[in-house]
Amino acid sequence: MNILVIGLGLIGGSMCKALKKYTYHTVSGCDLNHDIEIAALRDVALDSVFDGDYKGYDLIVIALFPEAAEKYFEENAAKFEKNTLVTDVCGIKGVFSERMDKIAKDNGLEYIGIHPMAGKEFGGYYNSTADLFVKANFIIAPFADSSEKNVEMLKCIAKEIGAGKIVVTSPDNHDKMIAYTSQLAHIVSSAYVKSPELGLECGFSGGSFQDMTRIATMNEKMWTDLFMQNRDNLLYELDTLISNLQQYSSALKNADPDTLRALIAEGRELKEENLRHRVGQPN
Repeated sequence: MNILVIGLGLIGGSMCKALKKYTYHTVSGCDLNHDIEIAALRDVALDSVFDGDYKGYDLIVIALFPEAAEKYFEENAAKFEKNTLVTDVCGIKGVFSERMDKIAKDNGLEYIGIHPMAGKEFGGYYNSTADLFVKANFIIAPFADSSEKNVEMLKCIAKEIGAGKIVVTSPDNHDKMIAYTSQLAHIVSSAYVKSPELGLECGFSGGSFQDMTRIATMNEKMWTDLFMQNRDNLLYELDTLISNLQQYSSALKNADPDTLRALIAEGRELKEENLRHRVGQPN
């Protein structure tokens, strides 16, 4: 296939590198930073830099932050060849996908959003890698009227670049689940590093500290956009977490080891059950 990738950041750059390493697809791409385009050519992440002609592409991947992705699509969709499949890699779907779908339909295109569940501590093209998606979960979020052929095309690409579990779900369910599995974790990490002890942790921290703080380096512009577009789902998860934390706080304030032990045991049992369920799930 001929594939165009718009935006060569961490995800877009990694997508290009993975497609070139693991497939025979022809890949074109572009970025606002022309030095990055040159670097991508040098890295053989691209067959060519996009020349401005949208004709002849089987798939166009918009790898920009949500606000920028929607603006780009709205401004350029009329130039795309009819019936082209367009996707984005944003960590939000829901109402965002509905707006993207309307732009697509208004211009004779098909839109199906995807969300590769992959990332790194630091973003940008120079941190991108061909193996970013290997064994990563990969979400495809079509609508009820989306073409099954195009859903299968996206599944095939996900497999080709090494994705682990591929999940097909609705845009709304994507946002409900991502609020818990991703966005809440980013908020917790951001809040956790605000302790005055952060600057003194060297020599006292281990794997648990690294796990809890790794994603606090998130890009504030992108994640604010993601959080606000999924506000209701995220608020529900955040309020649930605060309620749970209050139980631990109360047990400590009341010097109540029995309640604290029960709370810890409940958490352990829930996680153990989750792990047993995951082991039984096919990829």
